[in-house]
Amino acid sequence: MASQDPAVAEAVKASGESNLEKAKAKAKETFDQLMNVSLNIAVTGKTGSGKSTFINAFRGLDEDDDGAAPTGVTETTMEPTKYEHPTMPNVKLWDLPGIGSPNFKARNYLKDVKFQTYDFFIIISSERFIQNDVMLAKEIRKQKKNFYFVRSKIDNDIRAEEKKRGFDKKKVLSTIREDCQKNLKELGDPKVFLISSFELEKYDFEILQNDLEEELPQHKRYALLQAWPVCSAESLEKKIKMFKGMIWAVSLASAGAAFIPVPGVSAACDAGMIVLFFTRCYYAFGLDDQSLERLSEKVNKPHLKNMGKSKFFTAIKEKALTRIQVSAALATLATAEFLLSLIPGVGSAAAAGISFGTTYYLLKEGLNDLANTAREIRKEAGLDEM
Repeated sequence: MASQDPAVAEAVKASGESNLEKAKAKAKETFDQLMNVSLNIAVTGKTGSGKSTFINAFRGLDEDDDGAAPTGVTETTMEPTKYEHPTMPNVKLWDLPGIGSPNFKARNYLKDVKFQTYDFFIIISSERFIQNDVMLAKEIRKQKKNFYFVRSKIDNDIRAEEKKRGFDKKKVLSTIREDCQKNLKELGDPKVFLISSFELEKYDFEILQNDLEEELPQHKRYALLQAWPVCSAESLEKKIKMFKGMIWAVSLASAGAAFIPVPGVSAACDAGMIVLFFTRCYYAFGLDDQSLERLSEKVNKPHLKNMGKSKFFTAIKEKALTRIQVSAALATLATAEFLLSLIPGVGSAAAAGISFGTTYYLLKEGLNDLANTAREIRKEAGLDEM
């Protein structure tokens, strides 16, 4: 067999390296988009409808927590107010003044609240929807954006009705839904989602999530899934599946040491992506202290806060940032060494870099560990039996 010309061999090698570099660059671009894509959600409704409570529930906050949207029976929203998700700062909920309030008349409402800022609108009412809500929905539709009607405070309705003789929960919910839809007929019978911001696992909160997922562009869907509260076993599994789908891109993007001959530099960059990936999993699965504290109080099981004992859970808990950094480059090489130490025989990240295979294995094992921890905590809490 004839030997290959050295120049041709070198050209083939260079071509292969060039293609790999392009693939890695594309993978890194994809990962950055998945981690940093913006999502702006507008929440509007009349005074006392539960807008602020909904925004706080979505962000995993109680009304007295730092950064919570102020609640009250008087109009507390005098201009569009932005609330960042505490662990996903690229996801923002906007508390909009109710249409028809003194400073925001129906005719100019969309212009005044800077309509183009938002990806979709949630129109909330704690009673029947009114003509102003219909007018707003029509204008949103004209601008080719989506709107969703949410009937809030369903828990209050159920408590009031269950005291009556012959109480039938399904019938009550059906009556409320039909009553709301009567006033929305001219919009073509749109869906109405019945929600309690204090009991997200009940009623239509997950159905709302499913509809939003279906109608959002794919890249926006990733932002929604990361930020959406874990309100059921199904929603947790969706998050797990999403992160599993990211592993290949992260592994390819971070396999850089072979082509960047600067000891430690590539590994430090690799570490940033790995830490960001795990930190997002940690918060998205509801494993942070604040989420576990709230869950423990809700089901009256204080020991839930201390259930996470695995190596990966402990490692990420210790390394997780109090506020997730958007830039992966801010993570340190020391963190890479720390995470890699969980895999026997890998060696020094600074000396060898992090290969595709090593990164893939690390991410897969770590994700499975965090996912199983979240499943065990949820099972112990008995939430899916409620």
